[in-house]
Amino acid sequence: MANRFAAFRRLSLRPLVSRSPRSVAGQVFVLQVALVVLLVACGVLALALQSDRDTTAEAKRRSVATAETFAHSPGIVAALESPEPSKILQPLTEAARKAAGVDFIVVMNTKGIRYTHPLPGLIGKRFVGTIGPSLAGKVYMESVHGPLGQEVQATVPVKDAGGKVVGLVSAGLKVKNVTNQVYRQLPIILGAGAGALVVATGGTALMSRRLRRQTHSLAPDEMTRMYDHHDTVLHSVREGVLIIAGDGRLLLANDEARRLLELPPDAEGRLVSELSNLDAGTVELLVSGREATDEVHFSGERLLAVNQRPTGRDGGIEGTVVTLRDSTELQAVTGRAEVARERLKLLYDAGLGVGTTLDVRRTADELARVAVPRFADFVTVDLADAVLHGDEPAPTATGMRRTAVFGIRNDHPLYEKGRLIDFLPSTPQARGYGTGRSELVTDLSTATGWHAQDPERTKAIIDYGIHSLIAAPIQARGVVLGMANFWRDKQHEPFDEEELSLAEELVARAAVSIDNARRYTREHALAVTLQRSLLPRALPEQSALDVGYRYLPAQSGVSGDWFDVIPLPGSRVALAVGDVVGHGLHAAATMGRLRTAVHNFATLDLPPDELLSHLDDLVGRIDQDERDTDGAAGVVGATCLYAIYDPVTRRCVMGRAGHLAPALVHPDGTVTFVDVPTGPPLGLGGLPFQTAELDIAEGAQLVLYTDGLIEDRRRDLDVGMELLRDALAGHPDRSPEASCQAVLDELLPGRPKDDVALLIARTRGLPSDRIADWDVPLDPAAVAGMRDTVSRKLDEWGLSELGFSMELILSELITNAIRYGSEPIHVRLIRDRTLICEVSDSSSTSPHLRYAATMDEGGRGLFLVSQMAERWGTRYTPQGKVIWAEQALPRVTGRPGPGT
Repeated sequence: MANRFAAFRRLSLRPLVSRSPRSVAGQVFVLQVALVVLLVACGVLALALQSDRDTTAEAKRRSVATAETFAHSPGIVAALESPEPSKILQPLTEAARKAAGVDFIVVMNTKGIRYTHPLPGLIGKRFVGTIGPSLAGKVYMESVHGPLGQEVQATVPVKDAGGKVVGLVSAGLKVKNVTNQVYRQLPIILGAGAGALVVATGGTALMSRRLRRQTHSLAPDEMTRMYDHHDTVLHSVREGVLIIAGDGRLLLANDEARRLLELPPDAEGRLVSELSNLDAGTVELLVSGREATDEVHFSGERLLAVNQRPTGRDGGIEGTVVTLRDSTELQAVTGRAEVARERLKLLYDAGLGVGTTLDVRRTADELARVAVPRFADFVTVDLADAVLHGDEPAPTATGMRRTAVFGIRNDHPLYEKGRLIDFLPSTPQARGYGTGRSELVTDLSTATGWHAQDPERTKAIIDYGIHSLIAAPIQARGVVLGMANFWRDKQHEPFDEEELSLAEELVARAAVSIDNARRYTREHALAVTLQRSLLPRALPEQSALDVGYRYLPAQSGVSGDWFDVIPLPGSRVALAVGDVVGHGLHAAATMGRLRTAVHNFATLDLPPDELLSHLDDLVGRIDQDERDTDGAAGVVGATCLYAIYDPVTRRCVMGRAGHLAPALVHPDGTVTFVDVPTGPPLGLGGLPFQTAELDIAEGAQLVLYTDGLIEDRRRDLDVGMELLRDALAGHPDRSPEASCQAVLDELLPGRPKDDVALLIARTRGLPSDRIADWDVPLDPAAVAGMRDTVSRKLDEWGLSELGFSMELILSELITNAIRYGSEPIHVRLIRDRTLICEVSDSSSTSPHLRYAATMDEGGRGLFLVSQMAERWGTRYTPQGKVIWAEQALPRVTGRPGPGT
């Protein structure tokens, strides 16, 4: 066999040697010289091509990096907005240009006027290049002929905190500078080629002398021994080797190839197609003679990796050389590694895809979807019903709500989503829930405890083909929240212990997200409950306004939005709407404090500017308390709009502290935004508030709202206000309730990201026949005449039974005004839901209720008024003060509404 292989080797090499007049060393030398020359030529050519390509690429890379770095540097926006940008930016750009190795850095405004340039004489002139794409927020590359010659430059935008482009930065290189850097490498390549030729020459000389010396001293037996060594190595390697002739005849097979292919002893010399024990695919490959690299073929139970290469190159004998490797064990290891990789990928995907929201149901559904079909065919998630409401779970597996169901098919017989399930103690779910350990059931058909839960349904599940189950407890902080059930049907093998560990790891990752969502649900529910308890549950009865309102909590939490409707003396009504900065319980509690304060200040009948000033002081004190308690910066801030509408005069006075202007829908359907002077947000202190007073036609609608209604990241504030205008316009007869719904449908099609408070009030006017007023001279004798006049008016209104008490009240109030006040003195009666008597004078002296001693001659008037009237009080006006008193209307008369 060795002689035959040696003969084959001699037949293969002799033609090559006989055709060349040079020695082997000479041929090697020529080959080395040719190779070095070819490499040098290729290197020079590649350098030339690379120089042309890299000129632009290098310039672009450095230009873009430099321009973006400078554009995003701190202080650039402030420098652009300063009075002298060039003074600040010119030294910065020059320092950055030298550090970055570019030829220029130019900062310009949005009109292309330079603020900086390496040539100071060009500052203030227009930039050479295109700025349109950069003004649109993009990075723009171009090659231009600029002041420094042919340049490659990048232009990038400079944006402020709101994303608006406030300037541009351009950086670039002169093309010749990049080219010079590339061409400096040319001597290195030529020097390396020359050195390689010198080394090749010396090495060839040494090799030639050595080969001649070894060949001349080589004896025939030594040559035989050398081939014997080759033959020994050939049959000792752990890789099968085959040599096949061009006609498909097997010329050589080493021992490893015989073992792997189970070849018979007389296989050499026979046609490969005659070897019956070979696989058909293997025979086809060996006979074809085509090249093959690590093709997998079977040989019995072995899995072989086959490589095949032709031997007929360069005029040699036609045929192929085949190598064989036994990859059976490697394939098994690779399969296990692939399974492990898939499991790690599943856990990784679960980490990214489970818990994307703080919603318990959504998180459970994400857990079910990530496991199908990569781990299980069906997944069901059962959570304790209390968990869905944010509460702590029950100690047993009763009252479990099926929260998620997902599988490869929808016709499964498993319990449907939303069903309330009481698991029996014998079921894997109940055992896992109670112990906190996962349960593996490899054969559901024999699990009698599981069958007891619902015999008919369990039979349907078995008949459907589901045969294996893993019930893993969803456990966080040592508390079991529910169970995740993984099911497999007949298409896959049952779960095993390794997969049980994977299920536990998968559920453990999801359990944290579910618990976070549960706690968030609880906190959100508490905050919403607190906020709703602090907001008006029902609007008070009043005749001045027809009111509709909406309050929508935010999607991710509650904040401090609030509104209020407060009846005031004289049939007037106060409207308030506000917003506290922040979210959560703290903001809701602060909102409650402010709403209570507004009620208290409204009781004092303060005008809007004074009320806002008191609120500003209150917020400042709250802010100071926060700093003193937490040691942190002030965190409290709020906005507020306060308006008072008088149905008698049909006038409205309003003021605002950092709040959005209200909208006014006129009776003809047009919409305007009331020009109310803007005051600072509450809590800043030190600045006064102003009011606006306007006449409002009867039937107009006053629209108050918070910023959550119109502000959105996807649109500007002006766009939101125009959308509000469009939603309100053209519907003058629409009720406030219908207007509220129409506005929300138009501006908030989905759940809002911020709290929204909306208050729409349609104005009413008090008819003139229900108002009576008189001027009173500064004479005590006029009191008796006023009593008779008022009595006649009460008889006209059908309120004669209130005559005595009203005469007494009127006498005391007029007498008090004549004695202690000053002219003009005016009396007004208003018949609304109550009978209101008002006496005004130009004095600002406030009367006080006191208890008179037995011997005192005076001091009993206001005491009598307080006893006879349901309510009484004093309010101040720019002209003086008004003392008022209210009496309830008789039941037989009823409480007439407006216009009756």
